Amino acid sequence: MTQTATDPGNSQAKRNVAVLVAAQAILGAQMPMIFTVGGLAGQSLATNPCLATLPISLIVLGSMLAATPISSIMQRWGRRVGFLVGATAGAAGGVVGAYGLYLGSFPIFLLGSLLTGIYMSAHGFYRFAAADTASDDYRPKAISYVMAGGLAAAIIGPQIVKLTSQAYVIPFLGTYLAVIAVNVIGSGLFFFLDIPKPPRLTEDSPRGRTRRELLSDPRIAVAVICAMVSYALMNLVMTSTPLAVVGCGYTEGNAADVVTSHVLAMYVPSFFTGHLIARFGVEKIVASGLAILAGAGLVALQGVDLGNFFVALILLGVGWNFGFIGATTMLAGAHAPHERGRMQGLNDLLVFGGVTLASLASGGLMNCSGGSPIEGWTAVNLAMIPLLTLAGGALLWLVLRPADSETV
Repeated sequence: MTQTATDPGNSQAKRNVAVLVAAQAILGAQMPMIFTVGGLAGQSLATNPCLATLPISLIVLGSMLAATPISSIMQRWGRRVGFLVGATAGAAGGVVGAYGLYLGSFPIFLLGSLLTGIYMSAHGFYRFAAADTASDDYRPKAISYVMAGGLAAAIIGPQIVKLTSQAYVIPFLGTYLAVIAVNVIGSGLFFFLDIPKPPRLTEDSPRGRTRRELLSDPRIAVAVICAMVSYALMNLVMTSTPLAVVGCGYTEGNAADVVTSHVLAMYVPSFFTGHLIARFGVEKIVASGLAILAGAGLVALQGVDLGNFFVALILLGVGWNFGFIGATTMLAGAHAPHERGRMQGLNDLLVFGGVTLASLASGGLMNCSGGSPIEGWTAVNLAMIPLLTLAGGALLWLVLRPADSETV
């Protein structure tokens, strides 16, 4: 829903953006927390080292499976209800994950990861909610500002890990207990959201395009592909990073610092990404993101000094930011308001489906594709090439194709 005539100053949108920025900062802190310790905890619980990153994969799988139901809940009952469902699931994931660690049970720990995925799915809709009450001109900035809220999460999450990961005899138990608190505290923010519920469909309501018709729209198809590749590659490399850093002889604290720099790089550019999109066009920003992701892979392949990890993960974060925010902006402007629930749920289903495959591949590539952590890390970064080729080719095709007169 876009308000232009009724809210020319975007006051309602700015209020909602402020709430969503706070939610991104507080609730979003659990994602770097879990992504930092999930693989290490999995490695301590799994009997097969190839399954070390399976907890991360289950989070992404849960997010993929929840995308359509969460989108439907929001379409019917509004954003607030959907976000509260997500925070409740996040707290439940923390409870079950902590219980799994307490028992030393890998299957129970995986169940907690799957529940956490429901939160991750709801978290992904913050960016779409930012656009609901924004004017066309303010939309890319609203999306960008909400993503920028992750800057605080990037600082808060890893610092909580440092304080809690070894707070109990059972490693990482304290981190999962902290996840519960983060969800309980952060869920109260959603009562300050002011986003109207979508109107109920009647016989006279426009039905919009089918999922097949939506995906046949060239702009939508390319936006989805670029979002999938940007997120999948970020997850592929980030999931393996703590294992690679520790495997190459550095400490868990070093791994947390590398993840902090990465998550900062994911969100700091958000303060100006929207302005860059408005000035240079969304296609150029997405292309820049893909090029920076390629640069991250090149740096990672140069060696395993701690500096290489920092630079590669910083570039990975910036590339994700440009690619993913650009693709989100492209998608948000390519469908009508009454198609929102269908398209956004479908988009996140496909995006997190790709991310699930990437996270599953990450553990196998890192731990089972060579005889050492260095060989595994090399395999992870070489795996970026075909996906970057796909996204770059799709974007080039969109830019070079003859302009058509289709409008949403």
